Amino acid sequence: MTAPLPRALKPFVQFATVLRANGFAVAPEQTQAFVAAVGLLGPVSMRDIHRAAVPTLAPPPERREEFDALFRQLFHGQTLAAPANADPEDDEDLQVFDAKEGEIEPPEGTEDQDVGGEATAIERLTLRQFRDEDPRETLRRFARAAPAALPRQRSFRRRAAKTGDRWHMRRLMREAVRRDGEVLSLPKLTRTTRQRRILLLVDVSGSMKAHTDDAMSLAHVLVSAADRAEVFTLGTRLTRVTRALRLRRREQALGVTASLVSDWDGGTRLGDALDAFLHVPRFASFARGSLVVVLSDGLERGDPAVLTAAVGKLSTLAWRVAWLTPLAADAGYTPSTAALKAVLPFLDHLGNGAGLRPLCDEILALARRLDAREARRVGAFLLPSREKVDRAERETDEGVGHPGPRRPLIRRFAPPSPARGEGNRSVTYWSGQTS
Repeated sequence: MTAPLPRALKPFVQFATVLRANGFAVAPEQTQAFVAAVGLLGPVSMRDIHRAAVPTLAPPPERREEFDALFRQLFHGQTLAAPANADPEDDEDLQVFDAKEGEIEPPEGTEDQDVGGEATAIERLTLRQFRDEDPRETLRRFARAAPAALPRQRSFRRRAAKTGDRWHMRRLMREAVRRDGEVLSLPKLTRTTRQRRILLLVDVSGSMKAHTDDAMSLAHVLVSAADRAEVFTLGTRLTRVTRALRLRRREQALGVTASLVSDWDGGTRLGDALDAFLHVPRFASFARGSLVVVLSDGLERGDPAVLTAAVGKLSTLAWRVAWLTPLAADAGYTPSTAALKAVLPFLDHLGNGAGLRPLCDEILALARRLDAREARRVGAFLLPSREKVDRAERETDEGVGHPGPRRPLIRRFAPPSPARGEGNRSVTYWSGQTS
């Protein structure tokens, strides 16, 4: 009597059966080799299983598309009909993929782009930075600090408070009825606050290969810690991976993300990807009033004018736009690429993205830095220049333009904003009116 087949092996044996039913020549030894290869790889995603299936089951090159369709049908639970006559010009159009339930999985990558695995006699001098902190501890620290540090905005909802801009009429009338018409206090209403949406755009091109793991790990924690967050990957395609990153386990979330994105370590078409993002109304709505964080080195291979126009339009929709690049690790960094120079006027912040800890620190400090910059803008608008103040004082002393006695500078304190966590801000006005 034969022992029952373990439950974990049933999908792999069933896949060989499906292949035979569709005319593929699969020997029992190939099925055993397939199962053994999966066990040796220790896969974390469907892509690893696919990589083990191709060399062991050896589909004919002319039937490779049918083999991939059967693989997705069994392991992904989806049916994919490959086009018989594909237009070669379709590859030139940037593809947009949104990971939703019931959608077709994107095509697998055609080739691996791993480098550094072969011995070579070429000398290459580089500088390597070692981590000074456990990445898991860095992510845990970021998850604890993010809810309080991320930027907030005033909502239309109101709550009872000691101070506010409206009377709490319902409570006022209820207390008046309870006290036979006497009103002993005037309760008020104030507007509540909520977190702003965070839109994270991650560059997964070949030039960002060394930083992709850190960026995706940060994206997974950000989606869990923030109330509202959206994550897209940019390369030669645009892919929404928010749904995959909502999975609780990091390994499972990144494994599903790896199977969704098919342009890892590929080319760079940031301008086309952002333009495609803005032309999808549902995607563009994610940027409205949100904090947009772009993780990219800005090494655009396409037309810089397309990237400039896209970032300019994005800046009109978003609350603030921050660009974090690994090239800004040096304190004296200045953009040198044509694309990054062109988009610099539309950015509210250009920061360091070289490593997991700098990325976490930059995002946690973005709300504080942007609020401080806004306060400086308001202060510069309200506070006249020293030259104007001196001229006003001279005119007053000479009796020109101010017939009455001169009033001194009046220092007033603007009320603190609890939404931004500000303290009292000192704002100086010039008053040239008579007493």
